Amino acid sequence: MSINVNDIFPDNGWKKVLTDEFEKDYFKELMAFVEKEYESRTCYPAMENIFNAFRFTDIDDVKVVILGQDPYHNVNQAHGLSFSVPQTQEVIPPSLVNIYKEIDNEYKTGIPNNGYLLKWAKQGVLLLNTVLTVREHEANSHKNKGWEKFTDRVVEELNKIDRPICFMLWGNPAQRKCKALDNEKHLILTAPHPSPLSAYRGFFGCKHFKAANCFLDGNGIEKIDWKIENI
Repeated sequence: MSINVNDIFPDNGWKKVLTDEFEKDYFKELMAFVEKEYESRTCYPAMENIFNAFRFTDIDDVKVVILGQDPYHNVNQAHGLSFSVPQTQEVIPPSLVNIYKEIDNEYKTGIPNNGYLLKWAKQGVLLLNTVLTVREHEANSHKNKGWEKFTDRVVEELNKIDRPICFMLWGNPAQRKCKALDNEKHLILTAPHPSPLSAYRGFFGCKHFKAANCFLDGNGIEKIDWKIENI
């Protein structure tokens, strides 16, 4: 198994701004590590889905950024979009259930019967994790291998954009990205992570979804329809 990032990274606006990152020593070492991990262990998401966040939301279309920690580590969950699971996954992960509860609290949308968030991605919500791969059943197992440096660069590129973008940073790993966000056109929203361990410390009641839409609307940008339809 060999990883050629040019084969699995989408050929879009993101590739234009990140190509030089692929040539850096740390990134080459990261890809060598990921290749070895995928050869010797079960890892998620599937290799072809690692960069799906960039595939489904081009840099020119980003309105909102939701930063997660690392991919789900159970079978048939991670597919390259933070907090999302495929349509075939019958069980909605607890963190996403809590996200849905907060959206329902703000918009009375109800709780959908699936966790497939592609609808958000296609509207301009970049669903990005700070770390993009993980070993099966081992949360944070690919932490501090280089992904954080790569996603730092992603956030830096977003920070440069001369139009309003809303960043939702939930939990400590996501909030560490704040250091790269100093563009006054952007809105930075922070809250505890929506996991069952921390959601009651301030994620519930954060009203981030309405705040994001108010910000977009106030800047003449089409709002996000946060409702996920039942399957």
